[in-house]
Amino acid sequence: MIIESRFPSSTSLDVVGIGNAIVDVLVQTDDAFLQTHELQKGGMALINEQQAESLYKASGPGLETSGGSVANTMVGIAQLGGRAGFIGRVRNDQLGEIFSHDIRAVGARFDTPAATSGATTARCLIYVTPDAERTMCTFLGASTQLEPEDLDLSMVRQAKVLYLEGYLWDSPPAKRAFIAAAEVCRESGGQVALSLSDGFCVERHRESFLNLVNGHVDVLFANEVEIMSLYETDDFETALKQVSGCCKVAALTRGAEGSVVLSGEQRFDIGIVSLGDLLDTTGAGDLYAGGFLHGYTQGDSLERCGQLGALCAGQVVTQLGARPQVSLMQLAATQLP
Repeated sequence: MIIESRFPSSTSLDVVGIGNAIVDVLVQTDDAFLQTHELQKGGMALINEQQAESLYKASGPGLETSGGSVANTMVGIAQLGGRAGFIGRVRNDQLGEIFSHDIRAVGARFDTPAATSGATTARCLIYVTPDAERTMCTFLGASTQLEPEDLDLSMVRQAKVLYLEGYLWDSPPAKRAFIAAAEVCRESGGQVALSLSDGFCVERHRESFLNLVNGHVDVLFANEVEIMSLYETDDFETALKQVSGCCKVAALTRGAEGSVVLSGEQRFDIGIVSLGDLLDTTGAGDLYAGGFLHGYTQGDSLERCGQLGALCAGQVVTQLGARPQVSLMQLAATQLP
């Protein structure tokens, strides 16, 4: 079902995302490796460049692929046929070239100039254990040096939705860029979407995130752990009651239990889509957001938005890595006609 347009007709981009520009290094390993290196299974730890190099050397063979949570979401939107743009900072190094090539190759717009000095391009070591759980160690590098001056505000003004990554709140310069872009988007008639990113990220910035959710964010994405952490409860239904009405839409994922989409008094419980064996959960939330936002900017009903998100997430967990290796557009055409 298509509903009345949510956005001004003058927009030329569906979604513009601002986030960390990261190259992922995916390594299949076991729990013993995590224990040896004192890594918390399923968590995301911020590490420095020296730690990144040390862990990389200790790891087995890896698959290098462009990543970054919001960048993955933009790739999903572009693969579905949407008009996506990304703003993020890389260095003029090998990893920066890999990132830039990969996101442009799928049709997403990426115009942020590469930095010629400062930290190297960000990378994330992702350890995937046999149960498909992923443990991430991230060196944020150049991505944390994103400044308001790096923003292409003309791109932001063209967006129906500006999608922001909660991880940016860890960097004061990126946080300033985040706020500046959100103000411009709102002034231009667009909507602001936010991903809470990670449970530990929520713990670090709970007060700020609560302020954002209460009136400054139109569409909120979070998983079960993140939304319960935001409201300091161990009960998912209690968290739902707390977030209901705080923003226009909340899309909350629950892993194997699917997702819940809230809007005012409306609630839609969305089941998972199983397309094969579970191999790697990296990017599942990112691709859920990609499918949801694509449907949202095309005027689909919220229930269908959730279904499209579930379909995209269901595909990416059957492969290694967070960038879909099949045509999402064809998948949606056959699975959600």
